[in-house]
Amino acid sequence: MENNRIIIFDTTLRDGEQTPGVNLNLTEKLEIAKQLEALGVDIIEAGFPAASNGDYLAVKGVASAVNCSVAALCRCLKSDIDRGWDAVKLAKKPRLHLFLATSEIHMKYKLKSTPDEVFERATSCVAYAKSLCSDIEFSCEDASRSDLSFICKILEAVIDAGATTVNIPDTVGYKIPNEFGSFIAAIKANVPNIAKAVISVHCHNDLGLAVSNTISAIQNGARQIETTVNGIGERAGNCAVEEVIMALTTRKDLINLTHNIDTSLIYRSSKIISKLTGVPIHVCKPIVGDNAFAHESGIHQHGVLANPLTYEIMTPQSVGKTESTLVLGKLSGRHAFSAHLESLGYHLSKGEIDEAFTRFKELADKKKKITNEDIEAIALDNKSNIPQIYKLENFKLTTGANQLSSIEIEIKYGDKVLSEVYTADGPITTTYSALAKLTEEKWPLASYDIKAIPEGDDALGEVIVRLKKNGRQFTGKSVSHNIIEASILAYLDCVNRALAEEQDLNVLF
Repeated sequence: MENNRIIIFDTTLRDGEQTPGVNLNLTEKLEIAKQLEALGVDIIEAGFPAASNGDYLAVKGVASAVNCSVAALCRCLKSDIDRGWDAVKLAKKPRLHLFLATSEIHMKYKLKSTPDEVFERATSCVAYAKSLCSDIEFSCEDASRSDLSFICKILEAVIDAGATTVNIPDTVGYKIPNEFGSFIAAIKANVPNIAKAVISVHCHNDLGLAVSNTISAIQNGARQIETTVNGIGERAGNCAVEEVIMALTTRKDLINLTHNIDTSLIYRSSKIISKLTGVPIHVCKPIVGDNAFAHESGIHQHGVLANPLTYEIMTPQSVGKTESTLVLGKLSGRHAFSAHLESLGYHLSKGEIDEAFTRFKELADKKKKITNEDIEAIALDNKSNIPQIYKLENFKLTTGANQLSSIEIEIKYGDKVLSEVYTADGPITTTYSALAKLTEEKWPLASYDIKAIPEGDDALGEVIVRLKKNGRQFTGKSVSHNIIEASILAYLDCVNRALAEEQDLNVLF
């Protein structure tokens, strides 16, 4: 199936959500799925249906919400395959993605199986999946540390059994580029029926080589690449779609292959995924980081002013990054506000627009200049759809140098208004200690991050907080012109998310 187009298989909603501390609700997953489809990905891996009821509902919801191909991840178990098919069968282009470890260390210590047992399990499960779904992908987990002859043997068999895509993951990010490229070339040369399937790769970034390994695989015959937005995922993450796509786009002189990605939506997609997952984008992140197109050195500034090509191999506009500001203020009307949201790519319901517009007017009374980033922060903060089990009513904080901080805070729990007065050392410690008493949830604080949106003396404050519970991390986030208010709202968002998950309050839209 050799061709000149690269298929983009996006696993932001599956492997990306395995980033520690990331827990997306169904509405957020649907928002991400729609953005991924707009971006132009070919296949969305929406989740692992057998892992939890939440994942099952998410895959089912995404399958019904988008037009592109939707994949469900399954172990080589009949029960997983049945669950996966039930979740994805309503998709316009359903795919079942089966995986089974093939490396000696995984077979011996994790599967406790012989190579012959793994071979039989893989082929029989692919055949069973094929009886349900025409589009089957099979992944050799830890392929890059597997014996090449065994990989070739099992790939030939699963293709005969019905696999249409065979995936070669560098599961632990072990290979280096020329080594991984040679591995793909050897598979292409030594699997007799390989022309009947697409060769795919899934590269992890443990050594910082995921993008390089992916490009090397493409140069040696891979035609599907598995990526995430911003490179999020297990451990050090995955191949970042924005990086590999811009590498292919910028270096067409070396790799003249096509793809369906609309590069002008890269920056917006990156910001949306960062906001909804709570995973910040490093300032030096290629393509989408705040410094990716910034120039401080006088020599660099002089060169860019003379000709941007001196220090920029791509333009900010090519990835959808502009410096335009929103020409709206406190006198602007709802219609203009709604139209501008649409132009930025945010499609909110009438109720969401009403709430966002109220927050916009409040902000416009406090800020001199409203920017697109302000509006995006409000729009994204408005779409969490987490049940408001606890809701902020009011607070008053007193703090200062060389004195204890004191907070009076009221939160609503159902029909009850709960109040607490707490004094301690430091405003955040005081605030979070009071909230812990009010919510009766004494969880250790894993991390607390503040970011200005955008930078400046009248910026919005974005707070991302992670709390630990029973060995898991839950992430809460919020934005406000008042940083203490944002901190309270982020804490309550975190608690509400955890409680919603415990009580299975997710609702399928």
